[in-house]
Amino acid sequence: MKSLLALCGLDGVWFVAMTSVDICETFVSIQGESTYAGLGCVFIRLAGCNLRCGYCDTERALEAAGNFVEIESLVSDVQASRVPLVEITGGEPLLQAGFSELAETLVQKSGKTVLVETNGSLDISLIPSAAVAIVDVKCPESGAGGSFELENIDRLRKYDELKFVLMGRDDYEWARGFVAEHGLVDKVRAVHFSPVAEKLDAAILGGWILEDCLGVRLQIQLHRIAGME
Repeated sequence: MKSLLALCGLDGVWFVAMTSVDICETFVSIQGESTYAGLGCVFIRLAGCNLRCGYCDTERALEAAGNFVEIESLVSDVQASRVPLVEITGGEPLLQAGFSELAETLVQKSGKTVLVETNGSLDISLIPSAAVAIVDVKCPESGAGGSFELENIDRLRKYDELKFVLMGRDDYEWARGFVAEHGLVDKVRAVHFSPVAEKLDAAILGGWILEDCLGVRLQIQLHRIAGME
């Protein structure tokens, strides 16, 4: 088995860096969410997640896969693609020790806009400053309510984005209050409210947003509509 660790020297100080990450899958598709929706994107889905949301649509990524791939190999594959975006997702990508090395290498070498989708339960300062964080704040009906690390609010950058996935009216009212309490509309590039397709009609959610004059975006999963899951 290839070693996952490499010793690196810097001014006489030695430290350990991860050279591989555990991969669930990689693929090229249309970006279906965020303000980057509609653009071509290379997806790097890391294996393993610390949450178990009731509406999870990527259960294959919940557990470790044991499929370790060299970071340099992943970056080479991304460089070879002609699409403008690359997204690191999961599972929960910030769980892996090699995440920072992967994200920073993609920023430095891929030549693409780097997106990182995270569930917000871990310290997002691990995400490089040149990458865009897309942070999913879990609502109560997800089964993972209360998992969001509140300190992450102060770690958000103006170009980051937030996503709230809603199962019904209770989730909507909770998310509306959370956004208002923390001034999130003015803090990030965009706040998205996304309905769980089988639980909440997008038109109903859109009506609530209009009625309350919220400065959030109704987000529907474009990749699903296009049949490109």
